[in-house]
Amino acid sequence: MTKLSLALSAVAVGSASAFSMTMQSQTGTNSRRDILQQGAAIATAVAAPAAANAYAVPDLNYPFEALEPFIDAPTMKIHHDKHHATYVANINKATEGKDEVDILELQLNALEAGPAVRNNGGGHYNHAFFWDEMAPPDQAEKSKPSAELEEAINKAFGSLDEMKAAFEARAAPGALFGSGWVWICASSDGLKLVGTPNQDNPLMKGVADEVMFPILGLGVWEHAYYLKYQNRRPEYVSNWWNVVNWDKVSENFAYVTEKKAGVPVRG
Repeated sequence: MTKLSLALSAVAVGSASAFSMTMQSQTGTNSRRDILQQGAAIATAVAAPAAANAYAVPDLNYPFEALEPFIDAPTMKIHHDKHHATYVANINKATEGKDEVDILELQLNALEAGPAVRNNGGGHYNHAFFWDEMAPPDQAEKSKPSAELEEAINKAFGSLDEMKAAFEARAAPGALFGSGWVWICASSDGLKLVGTPNQDNPLMKGVADEVMFPILGLGVWEHAYYLKYQNRRPEYVSNWWNVVNWDKVSENFAYVTEKKAGVPVRG
């Protein structure tokens, strides 16, 4: 059941109860016309759509300071509470009054839907995906690619270290100018390295040669690193590996391999 349906059900139950009590208490004093008018007003309230807040910023699975010293707490707080929250507010506004669609499903036709959905729907999905693939350094250090993921990495890139080197090169300012994301994706031909501008992602039809399913992604917008790294994007990217949770990335790989679909996200 959608959030809208739940909201309407709650309103309907509460309204019906209130109407019943009103009928019982006021039968002796109110005219039949007054009671009917009250009933019509309640029915109108029940029929009115609830405010569209289908999407929400998910809580982090760790404190803001948990990724120190590689990603600083002030950056995490601003990135999560301000930047991500803005994308969520804007995608809720862009979809107000429309049928609720899961944020994952919204990605496929985002380009056709227009800039508001493309930029803000993409921004919400990308950030929700990003938070969950990271972990505190001590936990991340203990994680490792599954045997299946390691085999796919070796087949596509030669080794994990070679994949990291290719990823860092694709994320460099000269390769991905301005703002955007770098992804490792499952495609019809194994794992692929993809760079996308702004808040685009490979789930969106028309962004790449085919729709692909990200298993790992990093945003290189300046707001993600500037407080700590200033203009040193390559240092940010190379340090980021220290907080990548390979157990989660392996789960992502297993999911997209089995389902042939994108990874669901919270929020």
